[in-house]
Amino acid sequence: MYPNQNRFGGYSQASAAAFDEGLRKHMLRVFNYMGLGLVVTGLVAFIVGTTPALYVPIFSSPLKWVVMLAPLAFVFFFSFKMQTMSASSAQMTFWAFCAVMGLSLASVFLVFTGASIARTFFIAATMFGATSLYGYTTKRDLTKMGSFLMMGLIGVMIASIVNIFLGSSALQFAVSVLGIVVFVGLTAWDTQNIKEQYAENFDQESQQKIAVFGALSLYLNFVNIFQLLLNFTGQREE
Repeated sequence: MYPNQNRFGGYSQASAAAFDEGLRKHMLRVFNYMGLGLVVTGLVAFIVGTTPALYVPIFSSPLKWVVMLAPLAFVFFFSFKMQTMSASSAQMTFWAFCAVMGLSLASVFLVFTGASIARTFFIAATMFGATSLYGYTTKRDLTKMGSFLMMGLIGVMIASIVNIFLGSSALQFAVSVLGIVVFVGLTAWDTQNIKEQYAENFDQESQQKIAVFGALSLYLNFVNIFQLLLNFTGQREE
């Protein structure tokens, strides 16, 4: 995976060191984007969710469906435009997406206590961090696992849509358990994929885009783990 392979099939120590340093900076950039995105989301969610003048007009009217579905629209936009977007446009869209996701998540402050939200966040962060570290350090190829997890993700999405109409608590429990397993696995798979993409020697513009899209993938995994965990650890407001 290292560049500048010599004619004996090995790599110079300087080349390996330069590659490792570049990879470290790339991964740091990805996690910085993700972390800042979570900060934007958390601030927007907290401000809206604790301010009646903001959340009443949103969640007591049909506008709530726009807020709830807007993040999905952003994901589709990213999917269709990621090849043609510039790095700067990708960054701006990512920050806008994080803010819109904050609006969508503001409802958790209306349903769950602040203490349980904080507790769930730290549990989710621990799970995410451990799994991402595994994805970064493991020598095992997780490609096949990724295909299986994507199938599981489709199943979770279908079951969630069906349960909107059924309202089954048993199905909701099963969806939450399976969803956590899927997104924890995707965290490891996405981390390894981001790491491997760096080795493909893209230009600086492309590397910047990869960092943004990598941050988006990890961000979505974390947010979904957090939301699903709330079903188990969240204490509802009385």
